[in-house]
Amino acid sequence: MLEKLQYMFTHHAVLSEEMMWVFFGIAVIVLLALDLFWFNRKNEVPSFAHTLWVCVAYIGAGLLFGIFVWYEKGGDAAMDYYTGFLIEKSLSMDNIFVMSIIFTCVGVPRIYQHRVLFWGILGAVVMRALMISVGAAIISEFHWVLYIFSVFLIYTGAKMLNHGKEDEEEDKEENIKNSKIYKMVEKYFPVTHEVDGAHFITTKNGKKYITPLLFALIMIELMDVVFAIDSIPAIFGITQDVFIVYTSNIFAILGLRALYFLLEAAVNRFIYLKSALAIVLIFIGVKILLPIFGIHLQSWHSLTVTFGLLLGSIFLSLTKEKKEA
Repeated sequence: MLEKLQYMFTHHAVLSEEMMWVFFGIAVIVLLALDLFWFNRKNEVPSFAHTLWVCVAYIGAGLLFGIFVWYEKGGDAAMDYYTGFLIEKSLSMDNIFVMSIIFTCVGVPRIYQHRVLFWGILGAVVMRALMISVGAAIISEFHWVLYIFSVFLIYTGAKMLNHGKEDEEEDKEENIKNSKIYKMVEKYFPVTHEVDGAHFITTKNGKKYITPLLFALIMIELMDVVFAIDSIPAIFGITQDVFIVYTSNIFAILGLRALYFLLEAAVNRFIYLKSALAIVLIFIGVKILLPIFGIHLQSWHSLTVTFGLLLGSIFLSLTKEKKEA
């Protein structure tokens, strides 16, 4: 049995690169179809048990795809995939909190939030493809751009560490309403703040208006671009393999809808998670610069540091919460 496993993971590259992309595309289509037609067939607030199982299924699919990457590309590529998957999944915690505030500000009832999130994730799949393709093309032509990524990641991590938690949720809701994105949507689109069932567009007095559902969807898509500016350079800092960068990114955000309903109320419990993410971003930024000094870290080093910091932050957060309780 051990010999068979050893053979399977040392004799890889069964499929061509093109066929691997086809396999990935089929997997994404199947998961999206299940999400739309099976997991959430009705307009209703999903139960905790249902959401938990869907979340586990998505995470399981992402982990299984990592085994496929291991089989086809080898152990180092799989380690890079899992590191990217873990980083993007963790960064999505902030995304969840922002989406919750957007829904509150715009006035989207919980019963319709899963509909908005589905199309938001679908749009993110397309947007990430464009951003990663552009990033890969730039890096292939100008490798020194990685050093700009490095400085950006170190700066972003340091900024996250110094940000603190001075803003209350009400202040952040006010910040969303005063943001350029919110004002831009209201300026360029005819908006009604009245919900018309599950419709994205409604008609009043013969004129078309976007409902709070479409308003929220536009804001979520634009905010996802902002979040991608952090996460995509972080994964390019791990590997420049476009297949690894894109697949780890997409498998991490595919289950974001279920993760949102699972963690919406609990995300603020992980008070040390943001600090851990900040240290991870700084670590990746430094890792890009290390080869200049003749220091080369292995793929498993990145995975170990990332996993250890994130797991440790969650453990410390829950421990502090227990003590305070």
